[in-house]
Amino acid sequence: MAPRLFLLLTLAALLHYPAADAQRRQRQPLLTTAYYRKSCPRFEQIVQDTTTNKQISSPTTAAATLRLFFHDCFVGGCDASVLVSSTRFSKAERDADINLSLPGDGFDVVVRAKTALELACPGVVSCADILAVATRNLVVMMGGPYYTVKLGRKDSLTSHASDVEGYLPRPTMSMNQIIQIFESKGFSVQEMVALSGAHTIGFSHCKEFSSILYNYSRASESDPAYYFEFAKSLRNACADYKKNPTLSVFNDVMTPNKFDNMYYSNVRKGLGLLSSDHALSSDPRTQGYVELYAKNQNAFFQAFARAMEKLSVYGVKTGRAGEVRRRCDAFNN
Repeated sequence: MAPRLFLLLTLAALLHYPAADAQRRQRQPLLTTAYYRKSCPRFEQIVQDTTTNKQISSPTTAAATLRLFFHDCFVGGCDASVLVSSTRFSKAERDADINLSLPGDGFDVVVRAKTALELACPGVVSCADILAVATRNLVVMMGGPYYTVKLGRKDSLTSHASDVEGYLPRPTMSMNQIIQIFESKGFSVQEMVALSGAHTIGFSHCKEFSSILYNYSRASESDPAYYFEFAKSLRNACADYKKNPTLSVFNDVMTPNKFDNMYYSNVRKGLGLLSSDHALSSDPRTQGYVELYAKNQNAFFQAFARAMEKLSVYGVKTGRAGEVRRRCDAFNN
């Protein structure tokens, strides 16, 4: 073969590979609401029954699962990587510092659903899909909006604690840092404010906001953004937090067991717990959305539902990029 012809063929082959890779990516299975219709027809009912029973027996389950879902999706996508347990050879995501306070009820409801599904249709339903649907079901059960969850996620093949830092917003971060984290994942400021409304349920440990509650400055014991009487009651409630790190307070002190828009009203009145709550109500980029959602629950519900639908497909694994784990806390191999 002539050298010139050989060079042309080589170049053509090299140029062909990216196109082929793009075609393969396009052929990856798409998520669909009907994914388990034939392979596991009782999927929806089993997850619904499990989440309902768990929430009734443990009322903290909804908030725990919602937080677990956020922590999973924000690190590498919604792929159940946060459910994997560490081994002596590898420290998994769930043992990263920021994840150590994740409540056990969130993990437990997924394990219960997985156990029931493995009996009904072994090796079919991913832990990632269970977590996504369980989260939606529990939000609705608490009075929140229904939103569509498409199915077909695979479970991740890796989980490393070292991948977590910097990918999850912390309450002590500035609004610039929090907005940057959300924007890096393709979420707008409005979507960030809507997703922050998840704080309408659940609780925060006193140690998470102790720095703005005690010895804030020479002029003020607590952050002046707190309503004065509220700060006083918080200082009393959290007085022993150093001796008892499990001490916690409801994120929404007015309607803690209801998914509604009260969180935004609280934030406006100085009844938010965290420094990020205070920043949300004072930063000009977020203040308008806080005002809107405080006045209009329908607007909040619509924005939250859209943002959750978007979050639920963030970074999902499909096809050979993942697996369906036999156990949610361990890889198959």
